[in-house]
Amino acid sequence: MKFKSVLMAAAALCAVAGVTPSQAKEWKNVTITLEGAYAPWNSTNPDGSLGGFEPELAEYLCNHMKVECTLVASDWDSMITSLNAGKYDVVMDALSITPEREKVIAFSIPYANTHAAFAAPAESDYAQAIGTGEIVKMAPDYSGGKEQIDALRKAFDGATIGIQAATVYAKFIYDNFKDVATIREYKTGAERDLDLQTGRIDLGFDDTTNLLASFKTSDEAMAITGPEIAGNVFGTGEGLGLRKEDTELKAMFDDAIKAALADGTVKKLSMKWFGTDVSPE
Repeated sequence: MKFKSVLMAAAALCAVAGVTPSQAKEWKNVTITLEGAYAPWNSTNPDGSLGGFEPELAEYLCNHMKVECTLVASDWDSMITSLNAGKYDVVMDALSITPEREKVIAFSIPYANTHAAFAAPAESDYAQAIGTGEIVKMAPDYSGGKEQIDALRKAFDGATIGIQAATVYAKFIYDNFKDVATIREYKTGAERDLDLQTGRIDLGFDDTTNLLASFKTSDEAMAITGPEIAGNVFGTGEGLGLRKEDTELKAMFDDAIKAALADGTVKKLSMKWFGTDVSPE
């Protein structure tokens, strides 16, 4: 099955423009958008192609569905709007399945479920905060973890915390730390990580897999600090975002994801890109 990976450029725009709504409904061609800057979930290779856990999983899914897929990189903060506007057919960017998002788009079944955490320079005063090395399961109302949040509020009082804008992780930080810390938003996680590594912010908060990947390219020793946060506080896992009316396409992807989970493909790709199995429980 032919599988394309391109950047948001003239070629990509032409490919998208060439698919009319009537053609798209036949689901012979599907355009999937990713950020291309959220390693190891997805990233942009030197040759302009997209690589990482999600592009490789997308290839499996599209082959299973027997459709031709085109991957297109786009800005995170406009993905859902562009999806509903018809620019893309699918969003695949570690997109957490939440009740708020389900009001405006549909989701596939989850293909991954991961933790979130704080990160700090290993030698900083914020490293080794209480709960480091533990996993805490929280509900959407933060029950199950309020004691840990209170401890972190004290530990991070006066700190500057960097987050990627418009994410479920940003909401968590604003809900729990806006009155004790300075919060700085970034368009991409990579921009935040650079400021964290150079000392312009004290802490970062994001998906643990993304933070661990950024540690590998940092000149400064970085570390997870405080407990890893799990449970359904950030939703029920990561899934594909689709338009609500595209029920047939959702069913196709659901079947393909079930196959990828059943035959071990998700686990295999997880171990390759994350070093741990992120298959949903």
